[in-house]
Amino acid sequence: MLQMITLTGKAVSEIRRLHASKTAEPTAGEGAHLRVQVVGGGCSGMSYKLGFENATPTNTDKVFEKDGVKLIIDSKSFLYLTGTELDFSDGLNGKGFVFNNPNAKRTCGCGSSFST
Repeated sequence: MLQMITLTGKAVSEIRRLHASKTAEPTAGEGAHLRVQVVGGGCSGMSYKLGFENATPTNTDKVFEKDGVKLIIDSKSFLYLTGTELDFSDGLNGKGFVFNNPNAKRTCGCGSSFST
């Protein structure tokens, strides 16, 4: 069974909003996708990186889609993200994307860094 990365409805809405506000920029045109990566750094050792790109996904990328929003993840990052739910919070505790990552053994207080 292929493990998935899921997007909540709130995450889809925010990605669409951000994409619409960036379509005037040459690096985030109509064909842009949201790329999610895991990179070294942060107070727990690894951190999440999000960004729009126009590049066509490679053969080794994993592509997930919900309601027309495409999420692209490289194969190395996918190992750390399998089973993750990407949500968006705009509550009293702050505003931003939230990674509900079952692979994270420890996270930092800001929620943008983790370790496995």
